[in-house]
Amino acid sequence: MSMKRALLIGAVETTQVAFDAIQRHPGWQAAAVVTLDPALAARHSDFVDLEPAARDAGCHVIHVDNINRPDALAAMAQVQADMAFVMGWSQICGPAFRDLFPDRIVGYHPAALPRLRGRAAIAWTILQREPITAGSLFWIDAGTDTGAILDQHYFHVAPLETAASLYAKHMRALALMLDRSLDRLAQGAMPRQIQDESCATWAAKRTPMDGRIDWRDDADTVLRLIRAVGRPYPGAFTRLGGERLPIWAAEPCAEGLRHVASPGQVILRTADSFTVKCGHDSALTVTQWGAQWGGGEAPPRMHAMLGE
Repeated sequence: MSMKRALLIGAVETTQVAFDAIQRHPGWQAAAVVTLDPALAARHSDFVDLEPAARDAGCHVIHVDNINRPDALAAMAQVQADMAFVMGWSQICGPAFRDLFPDRIVGYHPAALPRLRGRAAIAWTILQREPITAGSLFWIDAGTDTGAILDQHYFHVAPLETAASLYAKHMRALALMLDRSLDRLAQGAMPRQIQDESCATWAAKRTPMDGRIDWRDDADTVLRLIRAVGRPYPGAFTRLGGERLPIWAAEPCAEGLRHVASPGQVILRTADSFTVKCGHDSALTVTQWGAQWGGGEAPPRMHAMLGE
């Protein structure tokens, strides 16, 4: 059996997991890695610089900012790869790119396709209270996350799941699926399970501004937002004195039932936490905040108004 050549496209941890899987498989080699120049790292909050690992492995690196441009297409065509793996790349694969690898482009989506097609699937999984989700390897076609399924791995979403813990579960699922799917693909098998359109849902794009906390919501809703958009994403935030204050972690607090205050007011303050009154006579104790993970800044003063 001849060794298969893979063209890998991406710039996040998902891409790193895929690169490692290809490297350890005896039937595959990474012919080239197509990724972002580190100067464009701000495009992804979870950016990973793949160039050092690729260079160490003797793998060709192609820096592009758009895989659909003619110069990028020409560079990828020269690689003469057997298949393309698009893992952690935010652009739609246009028709010219798909023509380079007809019916031979594999993508990864962090949801149980056909559920939550689209953007920000990890955040929406938590916000929508999905009890079970899956990582999905699928064949990229002209639609958005609509191609036939190559493999899926299901797992539970914990009651207090965070973006970071769910992200880690997806990385484990991806590594597991790639190990078994690369075996099948190396042997010439190309499983294709058509998605059931009657079960499809679509996830809208989210921006950093969607992480703004509305303290008029109940504490459970605010806490769910904090968990859904935290690291490795930009995070939930509020306003204090006109400045953006990131909120990284919090927990419910019964003390809100004993304070007469408006939503958004700080009602308790300690050296390592502060408690904010929320809507529906509830409250939330913030335990990690500020520019750095884990806080480190002084808690806001008692009765400071947040969210204005």
